[in-house]
Amino acid sequence: MISHLNRSARGRRSLAALICGALAAGGLAAAGVSTALAPGAANASSHREAPLISGQPQYDTTDVYAFVSPDRPDTTTIVANWLPFEEPAGGPNFYRFADDARYDVHIDSDGDAQGDLLYRWTFHDQVKNGDTFLFNTGPVTSLDDPDLNITQTYDVELLRLRDQHVISTTKIANDVPVAPSNVGKASMPDYAKLRNDAVRKLQDGSAVFAGQADDPFFLDLRVFDLLYGGDLSEVGRDTLKGYNVNSIALQVPTEHIRQSAGQPVVGIWTTTHRKSASGDWTQVSRLGMPLVNEVVIPLKDKDKFNASAPWNDADFLPSVTNPELPKLIEGIYKIDAPDEPRDDLVSVFLTGVKDLNQPPKVRPAEALRLNTAIPPTAAPKRLGVLDGDNAGFPNGRRLADDVLDISLQVVEGELLGAKNDLGDAVDANDQEFGKSFPYVALPTSGSNGPAAKGQGGDRTQLGGGAELTSGDAADNRTVLAASVGSAVAGAVLVGLGLAWWRMRRRGRWS
Repeated sequence: MISHLNRSARGRRSLAALICGALAAGGLAAAGVSTALAPGAANASSHREAPLISGQPQYDTTDVYAFVSPDRPDTTTIVANWLPFEEPAGGPNFYRFADDARYDVHIDSDGDAQGDLLYRWTFHDQVKNGDTFLFNTGPVTSLDDPDLNITQTYDVELLRLRDQHVISTTKIANDVPVAPSNVGKASMPDYAKLRNDAVRKLQDGSAVFAGQADDPFFLDLRVFDLLYGGDLSEVGRDTLKGYNVNSIALQVPTEHIRQSAGQPVVGIWTTTHRKSASGDWTQVSRLGMPLVNEVVIPLKDKDKFNASAPWNDADFLPSVTNPELPKLIEGIYKIDAPDEPRDDLVSVFLTGVKDLNQPPKVRPAEALRLNTAIPPTAAPKRLGVLDGDNAGFPNGRRLADDVLDISLQVVEGELLGAKNDLGDAVDANDQEFGKSFPYVALPTSGSNGPAAKGQGGDRTQLGGGAELTSGDAADNRTVLAASVGSAVAGAVLVGLGLAWWRMRRRGRWS
């Protein structure tokens, strides 16, 4: 099977092929597009992928990544993201993990579609001053800065399971600070320092991180406007550029999660559970392989999939073996759909590829499968295994893997001999990834972009001639407080004036 996956790098793709790939971008998964194709629907890997979870972004997993750490090849890194489409300037509350949720990362070390290990994150809110609307009351230079008004911490537990039952629970991290949202350069003048301070090493050689990051998924997302309406004139814009997500990252010694050196393949997926008013926990989100629930699972089953376990994935098998997407592409763009049933898609997306990342006696299930014995490469290729780089997708998923192009080419029959160069002309993320854990790029700042000029004259001064940009932080806070006080006093005077006017009117007309 690997010989069918490997191919040499091809020449520059034609513009028509690139565009056609973009049109199918929303359906780049193991199978087909759901019936939820509508203009203006913003979706990505699993960004708002199901009806119920679309209204609960704090619990919505967007992507999962798993790869052998390039700078620490004896470890495995897992990154999972939640809360899609974070507008960087979305104050004054900005973005937090839910404190009534369990964020879980599952590890299956023997291929039976049951988790053997579970890493669980739970978060706790702290508010220093509830009498202000401010996220931060001054410039923030550290995670324990008193000016960081709203903070979060988290605990991490390691649960060991057997036959889907917990046999032990160990707390491996306690009260770890979360990297806050990147409010802007005035509020957080050195955000990179805050990020670095939020990376914590654990006693067992693991490392953890939780906080905001640039959304690492890259693609031209406008396909949901009815496959561009058949218009191939636009392609190549990364429509997730400038949006952030909330990331959880774990780097763990590989020997802690694999079954043995002789069986190094692990399956990885995430779930999110939400606590009800009665105290019960309900699974509301699930994600392993990219794009599956988004565009493989039909609309009637999307919420069911989010509440399900990989053990029961046979329920969704027809959506993989008889995919909808190739038929749509054939109908609109006259590219022949491969013959069904699509056993090639089952191997890539449900069982792992034989002699690459398929564990022995595997039970077909939707999970990100990683062969931890394959070392990282010094020169990663964005098309991963398709381009001869066996350290990349679908063997795990690295941040820079172009899963959209890879999945589309596979769906259109690459493994069956139908060679194609389909893609969306978005070949890399707009932000550079890090060289060390947690690898995700820094989040876009809330003050990103050029300042407005020539609009309304000089706006650099507040009342009384005091400049907001002069003096130290304490001076700035004094000026801000004085300005807020003046505004409150003005509002009181306006209110008194209105009350007096109403009394005069009642006296006149009574």
